[in-house]
Amino acid sequence: MAQEAHGAIYDLLAVRGVSRRDFLKYCSYVAAMLGLSEAAAPQIAAAVEKGAKLKPALWINGGSCTGCTESMAQVDSPDVATVVLEILSINAFETIMAAAGHDAEKNIEDTVAAGGYLLIYEGSVMTGEDGNTLLVNGHKGTDILEEVAAGADAILAVGACAVDGGWVYAHPNPAKAIGVQSFLDTVNIKTPVVNLPCCPTSPEWIVAMVVQWLLVAEDDPATFLAKTKLRTRTYRDTVTGRDVTLNYPEYVIGSTIHDNCPRRGHFENGHFVTEFGSEEEAKGYCLYKVGCKGPQTFTQCPITRWNRSVSWCVQSGAPCIGCGGLNWVDNNTPFFKRLSSMQMG
Repeated sequence: MAQEAHGAIYDLLAVRGVSRRDFLKYCSYVAAMLGLSEAAAPQIAAAVEKGAKLKPALWINGGSCTGCTESMAQVDSPDVATVVLEILSINAFETIMAAAGHDAEKNIEDTVAAGGYLLIYEGSVMTGEDGNTLLVNGHKGTDILEEVAAGADAILAVGACAVDGGWVYAHPNPAKAIGVQSFLDTVNIKTPVVNLPCCPTSPEWIVAMVVQWLLVAEDDPATFLAKTKLRTRTYRDTVTGRDVTLNYPEYVIGSTIHDNCPRRGHFENGHFVTEFGSEEEAKGYCLYKVGCKGPQTFTQCPITRWNRSVSWCVQSGAPCIGCGGLNWVDNNTPFFKRLSSMQMG
């Protein structure tokens, strides 16, 4: 049986243009992100091989622009990240799946009834008007989340909107949008949640946490949080009036944008862009004075980047707007203005 699963996954990878060597190399990369040694790569490969046949997942959208879906889906050629997710049994992925209407709802219902699944939730939780701000086929979005969250082994809240409400949470927030963990606290659902920030979040971070879940799910799903290297942040949700503690993977928020920024040398030398379109901008100087929030934003964007590590915001010439932080819209606007004075020397 193990040999059949092994062969099946490599046959599928080969059809999609991914070699066995590329797959194992990617497993080593995921191991590094999870804080494991390269020797863990075969264990990760085995977990993915097994999970591809046995472990279901649901990707559910709340109040979202589907930007995280786009981040996951917009790849110009097959890569390991998308293949790993596609070979899992993702029984519902609302934006891109072929099923619709009653067939789509039945996929979700059957998965919830069977249990043992991973919930990937994208978008904010729209609690306004007693949950009627977001309706799906007559069902409140809050009721849908409550049902699928209660039966899941674990939840990945992907993107800033799922983390704390994101840009929808910004003042005046008429939809009363909040994050997944905040909502689950109000309805007393204890399913473990791991948050993946940014707008949109990185596909690599999603895959790393899917792999982490596969590594522990068979033994004991309850150990998912305990066996994941996490850091926590606590904030006061102005909608619920509660303090909310969020779990983040350490590999995602272990350092600031500024710590790993390729323009940091210009920062240290006092070389700044003060106006877009200037000579300083053409030279690739530091963007702090035109609003870069890199020094106050804890994410690994300069390392993982997007679209198979091709680029990221600052590399493309834009200042970091701090979308990896909490309540990032209200706290970081105006985006292209610095928020405080800085003295050098």
